[in-house]
Amino acid sequence: QMQLVESGGGLVQTGGSLRLSCAASERTFGNWVVAWFRQAPGKEREWVTSISWTGTTTYYSDSVKGRFTISRDKAKNTVDLQMNSLKPEDTAVYYCAATWDYRARMKDEFHYWGQGTQVTVSS
Repeated sequence: QMQLVESGGGLVQTGGSLRLSCAASERTFGNWVVAWFRQAPGKEREWVTSISWTGTTTYYSDSVKGRFTISRDKAKNTVDLQMNSLKPEDTAVYYCAATWDYRARMKDEFHYWGQGTQVTVSS
C-alpha cells in the first residue's frame, strides 16, 4: 500500500506564497497521475490540479489557474504545488492523491491519499 505524505502547509498573509510537497513511499509513484485537492471547513473536497505521470501535462481548476503550479521530481519521488498570490479563499486542508486516469477530477476516482496539510491565508 503506497503512502503519501504532504508537507509545507502553514500560515501566510494575502498575496504570499507557499510550496507544498507530496512524498511517496513507493517508487511506482512516478507511474501515477497525481493531483492536489483541498477542503475548506464545511465544504466538499475539491479538485485543484493534476499532473500526468510523465510530468509534461498539467491541469488546473479555474480558481487557481495562473497562481498555482504543479510539478514533479521523479528522482526525489515527489510532487510539489507552488502557490502564489494566495487569497483567504485558498484556506483549506490540502491533500495529494494518486490515480491512473488523467481525466479524474472526483475524489472517488483516486486510489491513494495523503493525510493533508493545513494552509491558512490571513486577510
